[in-house]
Amino acid sequence: MYAEGKVGSKGELFPPKKIRERLGLNPHTRVIYKVEDGRLIVEPIPSLEDVLREKAEVEITLEDFHKFRKELSKRAEL
Repeated sequence: MYAEGKVGSKGELFPPKKIRERLGLNPHTRVIYKVEDGRLIVEPIPSLEDVLREKAEVEITLEDFHKFRKELSKRAEL
């Protein structure tokens, strides 16, 4: 998607509405700026709730799981 935006007198970036809507950018949404290959990339920073809603994919063996669980149990006893 391409769209033209503006830079304000104080350096503010003003992306057009269709870009904000597509990225889910609402007033006060925090974003991260990255520069890659001379391009500015703007991404919303997910909220804690958004991160917790995502399914975590972890690859672990059953043996490692049991070791980790035992270690956590030991720490909880302290």
